[in-house]
Amino acid sequence: MWGIPCTEIRAEWAAQRIQGLSLARAILSATSVNRRSPTIKTLIDRFQYPRLGPGQMWERCAERVVALGGQVLLGSRVSRLELQNGRVSAMVAQTAEGEERFEAEHFITTMPLRTLIRSLGRSAGEQVSKAAEGLSYRDFILVALVLDRDNLFSDNWIYIHTPGVGVGRIQNFKNWSAEMVPVPGKTCLGMEYFCFKGDGMWDSTDAELIERASRELSQLGLAPGANVVDGAVVRMPKAYPIYDSTYRRNVDVIRGYLDLIPNLHTVGRNGMHKYNNQDHSMYTAMLAIENMHGAAHDIWAVNTDFDYHEEQRVEVPGLEKETAAA
Repeated sequence: MWGIPCTEIRAEWAAQRIQGLSLARAILSATSVNRRSPTIKTLIDRFQYPRLGPGQMWERCAERVVALGGQVLLGSRVSRLELQNGRVSAMVAQTAEGEERFEAEHFITTMPLRTLIRSLGRSAGEQVSKAAEGLSYRDFILVALVLDRDNLFSDNWIYIHTPGVGVGRIQNFKNWSAEMVPVPGKTCLGMEYFCFKGDGMWDSTDAELIERASRELSQLGLAPGANVVDGAVVRMPKAYPIYDSTYRRNVDVIRGYLDLIPNLHTVGRNGMHKYNNQDHSMYTAMLAIENMHGAAHDIWAVNTDFDYHEEQRVEVPGLEKETAAA
């Protein structure tokens, strides 16, 4: 998954993902004696899932922003941030209409730390810029295969460790929510590949990737007798911040600089170079908003200690459905 030797991976990434899990507990959880203990975060078996996929949340978010008088600009890229008297005074972006400049009291960023420091230019200084360039990322390719079979297997996802295939994980989208595959008699599997942008896999054509994913699915024997009737490819750069031997030192140098800019708030996985789940990334943004209104939360302390199962929830009718995880 990470593209580097295990001896070079820092322990923090595991601490964020498998806290409270031991081999003995995992074995017990797989038996009828102790079926999926809800006290172990990595073994929960019920959760809320948007019926049309996670993107539905952000579509609703964009609608709310516009309804409240805000503006959502898609297809735009931040080119630089302007600093004045130790604060960000403006953001300059390349939009469909050309270069535009936006002034604001506060700026929230989810862009990769390396990109953020580049956007600040020389004001960041040589040491900070060097630290940012030292950060590494793992890129991601998803090959979606549509098969002519109503049901294939009961799992939501499967991690693959079989030698001889490149796929690292397989998503069964229909098992997340049946409405994600609305065509009767069809199933959609997401074949996930981890790579580096610019390597042989990343530069493969969509047709080559679909053919490879179809071949590897057949090798694994997970869809016997099913035929691939369609396919699509999604490439996602910088999907995973890499926890290599130098990342912590580099992040600390960058934080030492960014913490001095009071109206610049870094949140999210890439915005903090932190292997957070989606819910934790969203939580950092919520705390950033509270900080803008006078709170003093340490956003960098947000980790998997935050309870996955809050007793109080805000639910929007028609947006969420309860799903069983296999």
